[in-house]
Formats: sequence, structure tokens, C-alpha cells
Amino acid sequence: MFSWKVCVLVLLCSFGAWHLRWPLRLWDKFFSREPTVSESKMVDEVTMEKLNSGFQKLQKATDCKSLLKKYLTKDVFEKLKNEKTKMGATLLDVIQSGLENLDSGVGIYAPDAESYTVFSQLFNPVIQDYHVGFKPTDKHPPKDFGDVSTLVDLDPDGEFVVSTRVRCGRSLEGYPFNPCLTEAVRNISVSIPAQVSLVTRVYSRPAQVSLVTRVYSRLVHAVNNIEAKLPFSHDGRLGFLTFCPTNLGTTMRASVHIKLPKLSKDRKTLEQAAAKYNLQVRGTRGEHTESEGGVHDISNKRRLGLTEYQAVREMQDGILELIKLERAAE
Repeated sequence: MFSWKVCVLVLLCSFGAWHLRWPLRLWDKFFSREPTVSESKMVDEVTMEKLNSGFQKLQKATDCKSLLKKYLTKDVFEKLKNEKTKMGATLLDVIQSGLENLDSGVGIYAPDAESYTVFSQLFNPVIQDYHVGFKPTDKHPPKDFGDVSTLVDLDPDGEFVVSTRVRCGRSLEGYPFNPCLTEAVRNISVSIPAQVSLVTRVYSRPAQVSLVTRVYSRLVHAVNNIEAKLPFSHDGRLGFLTFCPTNLGTTMRASVHIKLPKLSKDRKTLEQAAAKYNLQVRGTRGEHTESEGGVHDISNKRRLGLTEYQAVREMQDGILELIKLERAAE
């Protein structure tokens, strides 16, 4: 039903152009062709039945707090249930995860780039809600990595920061996103994952783990190298596109593993303090996990409506403020 989709996962500690040879060879071998377009523009009966029953289930789920539940009104559902993208993605592909996981915070994913337009009556309010007021009339700024040298060392004495990481996501232009990958592509994705995720990290070196400049500069070098070789999905209003509406625009997530034992005594207080600086608090092992030994994963929350440099700078400045609060806490 859907064309093949490729995703390349690159974990970068030091990135040079020669690292691109392996994924590019596989790209040329397996995916050097145009995606097919779905012949049918009609939503089939089975899909429609699942949509109707799923919507009823969602309406009855009074404990569901997802953005899907909040914005998929009866009116929006009726307007979108018969829509279909050129690649064949339906409203069911968009909302299926949220229907099956009623405890989701968001609950929707984009099956392909066109979904953000075809199903905009659902995506736009979700995006505006999550990205703190990014309205349908707003436009994401052009890519700007800024002056890397202006970033600072978060924790020169190594008291708090355990590691620093910066990552961004990219989706290959012209191919469906994760929700609509075929089983064949999922199998191949063991060696060629489906969405490009560029990551730079610094671990274990006490004198260097908090150097945002070092980590960020590696990512910038990696992105520029890969973007020179592969076309990525980009929208004039939303910036770089991925399957998740929380990860658009810069798709930049800059984070630290940080020890804040005093602030960590009350998770709610820590989250409130972090929110003042547009930061997101997660457990040691990521989302939906607990802190281990007072170590949290804290990152910038905003990724849309600001530049790459501004996103990283928000993390940096917010972490510096949290460290001040930790020092001042009794």
C-alpha cells in the first residue's frame, strides 16, 4: 500500500564525511526510486469502521487527557474521516496510537508529510497547544545554528552535570513516516532505521561532559554533512518534519543528565521550576521513567518557532538557573 521508507540512525561522537558512505550505499541500492502513489482516494469500509468505533471509544474515555481527545471533536472527526493523502494515509493512521494508548499525552502522529496539511484541522490546534501558542498563521524561522563559540561550560567543577547530549531528527523527503512503514521496511530498519536521528553526546569525562559548545558543534558538522547528501522533508511553515508533531521545526533536543538531589526531593517543584525556563524534566532513562540517584534528564521543550541556536541556548540558560536554585536550596 505504501512505498518503502528509509531511516538512518547515526550516533555521532565525532563525525566526518566518510561516515556517510555506508548509509549512502544502502540508500542507492534499495531506495533510489520514486515512491508510488495510492491508486484509491476513497477510505475503505474496514478503515471507516475502525475510525467510527475508535472515535466512540475515545469519547467514552473520560479519564483520557490527551491532546487528541481535546481537539478531535465530532465536527473535526466528520470533516476528516474521509480524507486521504496521496500516499494513502488516513485519519486512522493519524490517531490509531492515541486510540490504543489512552494514557498518551499527545496521541497523534503524521503518517507522511502531506498529513500536516490534509489533517491540519487536527494537527494545527495540537501543535499550537504543545508548542506554546505557535498559531496556524505563524512561520518557523530559517535554519540558524548561530555562533557555537558563544555557548558556555554548564558545570566547570563537575558537581552536577553527568552528561550532555544534543540531537535532531530528519525524515527523508518523498517517503512515508513511521506510522505507515511496511513490514518489509521495518525488518530492513534493523540495519537502516526509518528516521534520521543525529545525536552527539559526551559521557564519562568529568572535565568535558558539560561543554555544550563541544557537543553542539559536532551536531552542526554532522547535519551539514548529511544534508549535503540526502534530501529531507521540510515545510515552509513548520520547518523540518518528523512523524511526531511535538518534534517539528528545529527538531532539536538539547539535554543533560544532571544531579539535583535537593530539587529532586519534590518532582512537582522541580518541574515547576524547569517550566519557567521552557525545560522538560524526564527520569534518568527518559520519558515515563523515574529518577535514579537524583539524576534527571532535562531538556529544552520548545523546538518550533525558534532557531536551532535559540533552542540550545534555552537549555543552557535554564540549566544554569536550576543549578543556582540547587545551590541555594536548604
